[in-house]
This record gives sequence, structure tokens and C-alpha cells, in this order.
Amino acid sequence: MVLFLFLTHLGLGIFFTLVIVSREAGVKFFRFNSGLAASLIAGALVSRPPGPLTAAGTLALAALAVSEIAVVMYWATVGRTLASIRPALVAVGCVSGCIALVAQAIAATSRGANGFTVLTVASFLSSAALLGGTSTAMSLGHYYLVIPSMQVSHLQSIVKVHIASMIVRVVVVLAAVVVAIGTWEPGLGPSFRHYIMSVSGIFFWQRVLFGLGGPALLSYLTWETAKIRSTQSATGILYIDLFTVIVGEVLAKYLLLATGVPV
Repeated sequence: MVLFLFLTHLGLGIFFTLVIVSREAGVKFFRFNSGLAASLIAGALVSRPPGPLTAAGTLALAALAVSEIAVVMYWATVGRTLASIRPALVAVGCVSGCIALVAQAIAATSRGANGFTVLTVASFLSSAALLGGTSTAMSLGHYYLVIPSMQVSHLQSIVKVHIASMIVRVVVVLAAVVVAIGTWEPGLGPSFRHYIMSVSGIFFWQRVLFGLGGPALLSYLTWETAKIRSTQSATGILYIDLFTVIVGEVLAKYLLLATGVPV
């Protein structure tokens, strides 16, 4: 389940963020990233957990399959004929992807996430945005080696998106922690406060340190580096940034399934 959620969020996040990247990045950039997104979503569909599905789970899989078809068709038409249908493919892929994330969140809460439906939806959407923004920013930085003449403002723009998604992710996690602590009642089992202060809470603190603190610092360093037009240094920082985001988001999926709190 952790792998299924992670691959889904990363794949959809990458495709979402391609919408805001300038065409100046080149055909190879869009072909590579759309192909990567399609591969990740396909991996998610293959690794989906077995067993009966709820109505929300069925909708999530159906929407994810539609998004996969749109992404594959987009990849197949990049730099080729039928360019006129790509805007429609982008729209279908993004809308069905959002539906898949929302339905996944509802399915997750129906399986025992303590009623955190709205927060889980916000968590899944912000997770996809953070994962996709980080990955796309890193690959775009790499493409400055391929197209040295590309304006640095494109990298600066995607880094701004990355920082914005980082801020939203922190706010969502903070809200989930506050609600989890504030809504616990005696007799309902160990509180979330007790969990994060116990030995098992090491996973929560690793999630906070590597998945939120690390990317927050690294995204700021990337922005400062991009401002002085040092694209190679910015790309190097983004490689580390992507690693910390991946670690944090994998832990977030595990914590959701283990505790029911969408951190």
C-alpha cells in the first residue's frame, strides 16, 4: 500500500508540474518526464494491494487508469504529429489524476484513518505537488547542461513552485498533528501524543526531519543559488532535496497506515 500510494503521488505530481514548465525546455525534456510519469503510474497500478475495494477505492483505480492512458498518449505525441490534442490530454490527465488522489484519500480514511477525510485529501494533493515539483525542478536543472542558453528564470519559477508546495505541505502536516492530539479522548487507545513521544515515534521524527526540515532548508538554498544563476549548483542541491522529499513522503504513507494520521 505504501508503494502504491508513493508511486501514484510521484507519477501524478510530475505530470501536474509539466503544465507550468516553459516549452523552451525542449521536446526531450517533456518526453522524458511524461514517460517517467507514465512508468511510475503504471508501477502503481501493478503494485496496488490485493483484496476487495470500497467504492472510493474502485473510483481511485479507474481514475488512475484514465490518467495513465492520457499520460501515455501525451508522451507518444510530444514532438510528433497530433499536437492539437495535447491540451485535451493534459486536461484529462490532470483532472482524472486529481479525482484519483481525492478518491484514494477517501478510501484511506474509510479504512480506519479516524475520520481525517479533509486532511487526508489535502495531504495526498500536497504530497503529489511536493514530489512532482521537486522531481521536475531537478530534471529541469539538469537540462541546462543540454540547453545552456535556456533562461534561468524557468528554473527560478519551478523552484518557487517547489517552495510554495513545501509550505503547504508543512501547514497540512501541522494541522493533522494538532487535530490528532486535540481530538483524542480517553478510552480510545494510546493518544497520538503518546505515540510520537514513544520509541515508535522515531518514524514520525524522521519524517519531520528528513521530509520537512531537510527540504525546507534545501529549497531555500536552491532558490538562493538560482538567483545568482548557478544552475549546476542548484541542480546538485535539488538531487539531495529530491532524496529527502522521497524519504519523507514514504514515511508519511507508512505513518498514515500505522496511525491513521495523514502526516
